[in-house]
Amino acid sequence: MVSGWSNWSGSVQTAPQRILRPRSEAELAAAVAAAGKVRATGAGHSFMPLCATDGLLVNLEDMPGTLTIAPDRKTITAPAGWSLKRLTAALWDKGLALANQGDVNPQSLAGSTSTGTHGTGRGLGSLATFVRSFRLMRADGSVIRVSATEEPELFQAQRLSLGLFGISLEIEIEVIPAYHLVERVEKRPLAELAERFSELCDQHRHAEFWVFPYADHAIFKTLDITDPCDPPGTTTDIEETAFRWVCNVCTALPALTPSLQRLIMRQSLNTTRRGPAHLIFPSDRTVRFEEMEYEVPEASGMAALQEAIAWIRRKRQPVTFPFEYRLVAGDDIWMSPMNAGPCTSISMHQYHKMRWQEPFADAEAIFRAHGGRPHWAKRHGLNRADVDLLYPRAERYRAVRRLHDPSSKFLNPHLSELFA
Repeated sequence: MVSGWSNWSGSVQTAPQRILRPRSEAELAAAVAAAGKVRATGAGHSFMPLCATDGLLVNLEDMPGTLTIAPDRKTITAPAGWSLKRLTAALWDKGLALANQGDVNPQSLAGSTSTGTHGTGRGLGSLATFVRSFRLMRADGSVIRVSATEEPELFQAQRLSLGLFGISLEIEIEVIPAYHLVERVEKRPLAELAERFSELCDQHRHAEFWVFPYADHAIFKTLDITDPCDPPGTTTDIEETAFRWVCNVCTALPALTPSLQRLIMRQSLNTTRRGPAHLIFPSDRTVRFEEMEYEVPEASGMAALQEAIAWIRRKRQPVTFPFEYRLVAGDDIWMSPMNAGPCTSISMHQYHKMRWQEPFADAEAIFRAHGGRPHWAKRHGLNRADVDLLYPRAERYRAVRRLHDPSSKFLNPHLSELFA
């Protein structure tokens, strides 16, 4: 009997006919060729139903594979099912690193690149911008390599694929020499960050902040290159025990949300961690949440954030989590929300036990009004007409999908509404 599957937050649940963890390429090919519908999953960190299927659900975590380093040490090829945690540890052992990461690392390499996962940094794009080629299993079980010179149209679509063109087996991605980071976390007035954030981003390799909607101070974090040093003594930037207690209290008594957030931000906050980059980028995130993220043109980001905060305060909405505010470089990927130029990334979270639908819908309207486009793996309300309006290459993307998956094997109901 096949058990069901759910994502990390528990909000997406599906009942596939079969869940497969293949141990060979031949086993995977036979299963994919025979299946009517196929989706692939990694760590389940997508909040949209990207992995939902009543057919075959594939997880590549147990597939054998090795890390291959190019002679010039500028690219590596890795199994697509490896988690970022496993990949970056293996790279570190070889004196290499990814140029950037987000603040968690359980996602698979395939999942993170195919959804446009990113970290922060004005000059640094999403992980997909560093990909140079894919080995891709198609609907009939055959395998091809795609790059800028091999099946170039498929490559351009596959760079942010949402799993629509096949199953990634191996991914070639750019790397750089291993480096160490110093992380500094401190409390700063939101008014100061609103005025100086662009300047601060020019002063640091990475800069971001979190702000509770009912607080006037924010948690400001920077990461910069530092001299070689030992691994950090902790695995997280901010300890979450007190925050979990606050979330549970707010679930029972939502009216306490404003006062408890202001109480949290009265505490002193000034911490520093140093260590290998792959251990400093990620932090433990153990308080589960639901998330929406919009990429807003950089010049409009602060106004969009301030409008969303003002709306929450005016409506007295019990939004328990802080907003996360980052910068991301622009790119040229067909379906990337950053392909119109540099963006401010505004992430809105809600505790997983609390209602998120109404607050997210209202905030989404604000972000859309400021020219924003959503992260594909995080909560959004786009329909097909919205996709066409926001993405001039959307129909070209669909045409490539139809050409390479004529039976629509890799579509599911959610993706069919957008890309059939």
